[in-house]
Amino acid sequence: MKLPRRRFLHLAAVATALPASPRVARAQAYPSRALRLIVPLAPGGATDIVARLIGQWLSERVGQPFVIDNRPGAGGNLGTETVVKARPDGYTILLASTSNAINATLYDKLSFDFIREIAPVATISRNGLIMVVHPSLPTKTVTEFIAYAKANPRKLNMASPGNGSPNHVAGELFKMMTGIDMVHVPYRSGGPALTDLLGGQVQVMFPATVSSIEYIRDSRLRALAVTTAMRSDALPDIPTLAEFVPNYEASNWFGMCAPKATPAEIVDKLNKEINAALVDHSIQARLADLGSVPLPLSPADFGKLIADDTEKWGKVIKFAGIKPE
Repeated sequence: MKLPRRRFLHLAAVATALPASPRVARAQAYPSRALRLIVPLAPGGATDIVARLIGQWLSERVGQPFVIDNRPGAGGNLGTETVVKARPDGYTILLASTSNAINATLYDKLSFDFIREIAPVATISRNGLIMVVHPSLPTKTVTEFIAYAKANPRKLNMASPGNGSPNHVAGELFKMMTGIDMVHVPYRSGGPALTDLLGGQVQVMFPATVSSIEYIRDSRLRALAVTTAMRSDALPDIPTLAEFVPNYEASNWFGMCAPKATPAEIVDKLNKEINAALVDHSIQARLADLGSVPLPLSPADFGKLIADDTEKWGKVIKFAGIKPE
């Protein structure tokens, strides 16, 4: 039976609209209940603080609570696995960081492939690190430090919060790009590492700027360079490492990810709300207190950042022979 042209066009229009209708309704209804924001580390650290800051913002914006669920263990892999294997409905979200990109190579037998099994949602911020030395060391610039290290191979001890931490791989990247040889001394956390650096038991470290800035200001530590591509607003007179070692860059980013098959309209809704937070002055001020700068990216650009960092840190881990503790 041949349909009249007007009837045919009407039915065709209805058929075209039908697949989109559930998606539109789903996006409008989301979220209709509380969401879990998985933090793969213990409470109290920078990752946890960022999660609570953005979680509170999102709760107020979308009208549903973001419940912080700390799942520490295996360098953040336990919490990450919880999200990877969760239902992809937008109600289980991961507070991801540079450690996720590092862990992809650091751990030989992960039960998931982070890049393939995660949906990048939005970046939140980037934290800079800073190369600091004990004041007793006779080096006041990066150039002097490199020369001294080459003249004294394996006589300098480099502290870090642990094997494979962003601070550790930042130091190993510096070693790889300059050809110097320092002894890595891993600690269980950043606090004891900084304590020993202040006491002179170790000579160099790449801590977060926010955790070391007061020691720098009162001359208990000497800052040689920041690890970010641009100078830090908090320490504008301190050069970047790239000014001495071209193309050097190391930093720790934070962002949110969801299970792979999470609907695109949910990802886009969360991305829009998080990017709105990053232009809010109060959020910017809180991030600045943590030594962070806002990093608004699209889901696609966040995915590229994860892939690029996974490749970058994979090369460093293989070069240095880093193994998890």
